Amino acid sequence: MKRSLKWLAVLTTIGMLFVLLGGALVTKTESGMGCGRSWPLCNGQLVPSDITPELVIELAHRVVSGALGIMVLALSIWTWRTIGHIRETKFLAFLSLFFIVLQGLIGAAAVVWGQNDFVLALHFGISLISFAAVFLLTLLIFEVDKKFEADKVVIDRRMTFHIIGITVYSYLVVYTGALVRHTNSSLVCPDWPMCVNSDPKLPENLYEWVQMGHRTAAGLIFVWIAYITVIAVRHYKSQKVIYWSWIASFILVSLQVIAGALVIFSRLNLYIALAHAFFISCLFGVLSYLILLVSRNRKNSFRLAENANIEKAHQKPSPPNV
Repeated sequence: MKRSLKWLAVLTTIGMLFVLLGGALVTKTESGMGCGRSWPLCNGQLVPSDITPELVIELAHRVVSGALGIMVLALSIWTWRTIGHIRETKFLAFLSLFFIVLQGLIGAAAVVWGQNDFVLALHFGISLISFAAVFLLTLLIFEVDKKFEADKVVIDRRMTFHIIGITVYSYLVVYTGALVRHTNSSLVCPDWPMCVNSDPKLPENLYEWVQMGHRTAAGLIFVWIAYITVIAVRHYKSQKVIYWSWIASFILVSLQVIAGALVIFSRLNLYIALAHAFFISCLFGVLSYLILLVSRNRKNSFRLAENANIEKAHQKPSPPNV
């Protein structure tokens, strides 16, 4: 595989992480209107004259997103032409390009016409799908040369259920986290893990429901991933890809929970908040890779069963007892 394609894939994957973190930064700093109701220009100008911190953050996010859109387009076309024979390539190429364009359009619509907080919360999740697709394309490119053990992975029905279930559920957790940011509910509950530790009770308003709903969802994903990790440690030690994917997932979800708590204790420290978004993005990338393995699992299971039948057919019959 050409080294230049590998470099483009790696840089595009890293760049997509910056797009995700840039979107979170825009929301955290309330810089969405830094360029006014103007898009793609900033305050109707190609080169803005009245420079503010909010304008710099919003404009930088637009420039980075636009540059990554071009890089994703180049990567999609290049992989389509180079490794299009691999089953997942064309689908992932389309997915990465479609969702980065969609997130740009939603961002533009939010600037020009404004959007409901519940709609704006979808923005991060849409960018996340594009990042996951680019990440998987990158892995496919490196797989061509390395021949990872992923080709030999066989996953049973229980693990398949958990992988699909936790990936879908993680997307719900992402949405609830984005909703917390867009509704400005981050500090509506001053304590952790309860809203008010000294007086535990049900939430009393929409903002508390949003915040505590996200904490509950995050707590459940932590428990679920911990349970699946135990299964992987017990039954998948021989399949290193599955084994280490769940170890990595457990580490990432633990860091995610810790960062979420520190966001409250630090009263919304910006760096911790960005780390919170970074950990969930990486976790979703790992889970997406496991989904890719599940999609290959049926083919691998059939191949192993076929090989077992061939070996059985070639075995010499035992001599009869005299």
